[in-house]
Amino acid sequence: MRIGELAQACAVSRDTLRFYEQRGLIAAQRSANGYRHYPADMVQLVLYIKTAQRLGFTLGEIGASVAALWQAQDPDCAVAQLLQDKLNLIETRMTELDALRHELKQRLGQRCPLNP
Repeated sequence: MRIGELAQACAVSRDTLRFYEQRGLIAAQRSANGYRHYPADMVQLVLYIKTAQRLGFTLGEIGASVAALWQAQDPDCAVAQLLQDKLNLIETRMTELDALRHELKQRLGQRCPLNP
């Protein structure tokens, strides 16, 4: 499948696919004329990348998990664990942000808010 076909199948731009390739998230075979050719299962990978990004995963996180997911005996379980880990991280960050908000509100009521 050529880059235009993959882009259309995944509803992304060719530039997005080139960027993913540059970051090492996907790989293409090159023909003699330099055209990129992708295997059919690349659609599934690109859709996974898009979904993971929408769910708040960085491209670095996605890249770190892709190889393990492809090799996992139970990919659904592996994905569920990734989602649980991300949820835990978000909940921890929300707790930290809530504490920061509380401290900022308290400091706004002080005469000199920057004093410890």
